[in-house]
Amino acid sequence: MKSVWRDSPLEVGGLTPLTTVDYPGELAAVVFLQGCPWRCGYCHNPQLVERRTDAPLAWPRVIEFLERRRGLLDAVVFSGGEPTLHAGLGEALRQVKSLGFKTALHTAGVYPERLRRILPLLDWVGMDIKSPRACYASITGVSGSAERAWESIELLLESGIECEFRTTLHPDLLDAAQLTALADELRERGIDSLVLQKCVTSRCRDSALREVTRALPDAHFLDRLGERFEHFSLRNF
Repeated sequence: MKSVWRDSPLEVGGLTPLTTVDYPGELAAVVFLQGCPWRCGYCHNPQLVERRTDAPLAWPRVIEFLERRRGLLDAVVFSGGEPTLHAGLGEALRQVKSLGFKTALHTAGVYPERLRRILPLLDWVGMDIKSPRACYASITGVSGSAERAWESIELLLESGIECEFRTTLHPDLLDAAQLTALADELRERGIDSLVLQKCVTSRCRDSALREVTRALPDAHFLDRLGERFEHFSLRNF
């Protein structure tokens, strides 16, 4: 444990001791890791975007907490920020699995090669898909982000690991035509499930996005969008 912290530190930005929503069907703790190279304006964890060397919670303390929760929790979710930013994530996943927990990851697919290496250590992945490919850079603020995300999607599909693909909807950033284009792209790749989650605008990193100027898509449109998928659900609507 000490060698992990010394050689491959995890910059832990926070810990949720119990959740039933971050890994569907499992009682889980969530470890939030600091830092993300993308700059999505609607990000609802803006305090985790920048990397910090003064992490408020040392990884060994997280392990001590998890040791006390064996038999009470089912799983540990690594979220962020972007967890795959951290070189120590793989070793942290091994430690968590050695304690008997299932492991899960929330990711935007920022680092596909790093994702490839840790997939054998994961039981479940929640993958955030920002937009249709043509709009990706306008959401993330980073050129080439669509290619990275789609490479990660391919890795997840090829792995056979249990996944949740989800898209956050801020109506000022994604309109009906863009949502339709995204749905078509996902279906063309063979993705048969999507969770569309309403943005919590009060927490947007970009304060200009806290005031919504466009209406959400109506129920009829959402019904037609959902018909493209075998499994489609709305979250926070």
